[in-house]
Amino acid sequence: MESLPILLLLCVAVCSAYPLDGAARGEDSSMDLLQQYLENYYNLPKDAKQFVRRKDSGPVVKKIREMQKFLGLEVTGKLDSNTLEVISKPRCGVPDVGHFSTFLGTPKWRKTQLTYRIVNYTSDLPRDAVDSAIERALQIWEEVTPLTFSRMDEGEADIMISFAVREHGDFSPFDGPGKVLAHAYPPGQGIYGDAHFDDDEQWTKETAGTNLFLVAAHELGHSLGLFHSANTEAVMYPLYKSFTDLAQFRLSQDDVDGIQSLYGPPSASPDDPLVPTESAPLGPETPAMCDPALSFDAVSTLRGEVLFFKDRHFWRKSFRTHELEFHLISSFWPSLPSDMDAAYEVTSRDTVFIFKGNQFWGVRGGEVQAGYPRSIHTLGFPPTVKKIDAAISDKDKKKTYFFVEDKYWRFDEKRQSMEPGFPRQIAEDFPGVDTKIDAAFEAFGFFYFFSGSSQLEFDPNAKKVTHILKSNSWFNC
Repeated sequence: MESLPILLLLCVAVCSAYPLDGAARGEDSSMDLLQQYLENYYNLPKDAKQFVRRKDSGPVVKKIREMQKFLGLEVTGKLDSNTLEVISKPRCGVPDVGHFSTFLGTPKWRKTQLTYRIVNYTSDLPRDAVDSAIERALQIWEEVTPLTFSRMDEGEADIMISFAVREHGDFSPFDGPGKVLAHAYPPGQGIYGDAHFDDDEQWTKETAGTNLFLVAAHELGHSLGLFHSANTEAVMYPLYKSFTDLAQFRLSQDDVDGIQSLYGPPSASPDDPLVPTESAPLGPETPAMCDPALSFDAVSTLRGEVLFFKDRHFWRKSFRTHELEFHLISSFWPSLPSDMDAAYEVTSRDTVFIFKGNQFWGVRGGEVQAGYPRSIHTLGFPPTVKKIDAAISDKDKKKTYFFVEDKYWRFDEKRQSMEPGFPRQIAEDFPGVDTKIDAAFEAFGFFYFFSGSSQLEFDPNAKKVTHILKSNSWFNC
């Protein structure tokens, strides 16, 4: 073959699953492993084996130093125990490079609107959990580039994503549990751009095990044209690394520099969702973002950002940066009320709906849509409902949940009608969520419920609360 896929031989979360056995391996075996490693990944000539036994071998020492520097090890030029441990771990099957890099010839997509298709699914996770992991993995690249991704359910997409075991038709067979976790091809026609995941792995959506989102984020970086990075903080570093807080996961600056070298930064346009006319003034009525008692009136996503509403103000958080903006609501939407009751985004309609009392508004970017406000009863609520406490729109299932006191209703976004059989008890269908809900939103496959200064992370698939956080934990306080 003229080209091979990127083979992501990543370290599994419990790296000690591959312990050293020095006695069994012996010095000769260690040297053989070193020889093969340097040949495969650091361009050591294959005829250099005669020198590898010599501890003072110049070419070999130089390559060992090069390897140690790239992998973040102490540069000794010797096959010490730390170096031997690292080269014994699963890793990527292509040569290493420094900093971010692209493939030979710098292949990239010649368009910004890309399609993807999940051809089949692993049995380790529910289908919607796989969908969510892949969507989020694409989103982290979308947020820092002009690229957009739309999903196809059939036909040939630019990026075809599949799960397979052993030999699966591309002359790069998987090897069972561990070692090779996945591989992907750089941009191009046919199989190029595609990503394959080894279904012999135990895929999870948790921080333990092999997290599908983290591996997909790396693989899809290859699908977009990125090679490997020597930066241990980069998602494109060749070894797998788990994160304790997946909700706060961010691309490193190295990843951002790499992908923007191919596609540039996100394009500013008239469709930019929010362009302020003034910043929020600071004064005695201004809420403090790190106040441990801080609560929110409403929370909603908006085109990849999250808006946290409080009184006359809101915080605007983008996942592409660590900075937080603070503004008056009236600086973006002069006709909207303050002290909102609820808000949610319907991504398929590119619209955020804002609720206060028995009325609601539709907002697209910085504009309130014509024909609003409307009565909440036009959505199908009975006359006894006077206001909404919180709302969440599940973009995958195309359902919106409305929370009112201890009950909730479910709205079908496809049919644009309230579903029969509601209201139902919140505590019955959302175990652990037994307090009044002030605000809510969906992110990364989880529902986040805010009640006073507390926040509950709820897994809708497992139907349980997975974390209890402060309401302002998103602000890095």
